[in-house]
Amino acid sequence: MKFGGRRPPQLAPDPDLIRALAGLLAETGLTEIEYSIGDHRIRVAREVAGTVAAPAALPSSAAANSAISNGADHSTAPNGAAPAGAVTSPIVGVAYLASQPGDAPFVQLGDQVSEGQTLLIIEAMKVMNQIRAPRSGRVARIFIDDAEPVEYGAALMLIE
Repeated sequence: MKFGGRRPPQLAPDPDLIRALAGLLAETGLTEIEYSIGDHRIRVAREVAGTVAAPAALPSSAAANSAISNGADHSTAPNGAAPAGAVTSPIVGVAYLASQPGDAPFVQLGDQVSEGQTLLIIEAMKVMNQIRAPRSGRVARIFIDDAEPVEYGAALMLIE
């Protein structure tokens, strides 16, 4: 299709939209986001320096002390998947072990929990989502630290 000898008009990327999408990446812990209208799309991605697997395999002394002090255990099954019976994250966001900073955690290592009891909350896009126990049992492991970004399917806790 010709435009009187001119090239078809090009849409310039909206820098404010790109900044907003990049802000969502940082806020939610996502590594990629795509926005499209009709045939036009904008994809913003970031490379994450260091993954959760690397610190879990070779923890620094500060990370190891943190994990020991609050009972967090970042281990996974040998294939990298969540251990059998683990409560996994249904969404991407930031996990909080207490309702607000300074409050006691919802549950602690060794606590007995009942089905439906709140274990933690995950903030995703400014919404606090309660993660509830899928069954009754004892909290055998806590795989995350407070205020830690989590991905979809990440192991959060193990209830035995």
